[in-house]
Amino acid sequence: MISAILAIVVLVLIVALVVAVARDPGPPAEDVAVAYEDAWDRLDFEALWSLSGDELRDGMGRRDFVAAKRAAYQRQPQLGGLATQVVVEHLDVGKHAAVVRTRVDVREGGVARNEVQLEHRAGRWVVVAYHLLGSDGAPPNGALAR
Repeated sequence: MISAILAIVVLVLIVALVVAVARDPGPPAEDVAVAYEDAWDRLDFEALWSLSGDELRDGMGRRDFVAAKRAAYQRQPQLGGLATQVVVEHLDVGKHAAVVRTRVDVREGGVARNEVQLEHRAGRWVVVAYHLLGSDGAPPNGALAR
């Protein structure tokens, strides 16, 4: 009798844990947008792939995406490590979509403002579009426009 009650209690706890994990929304959209900006600044293409929706993966799987980005940026390492901080200036979050406007303060002075569009898919926020809104004294050649 006690073993049956114990088994029921354990089963209820397991179900409660599964439901809690399934309902966890993951990090908020603004945290994902800042992580995306930071990943670009570090030229961390593994993180970029993970934070991106299919729209930004250029039709590639993780391995090919990372290899292609590394090859493209190999001769331009100066495009990384430009930001001193990333700040969320505006946030508009709905149930399944969000728009985050960021300000990237640049080490050499100046700022860049970007719009990061996200969608909530499979229990987490992913970046589906990224646009440079403008810059003031940012590095030339659109270095902060990814």
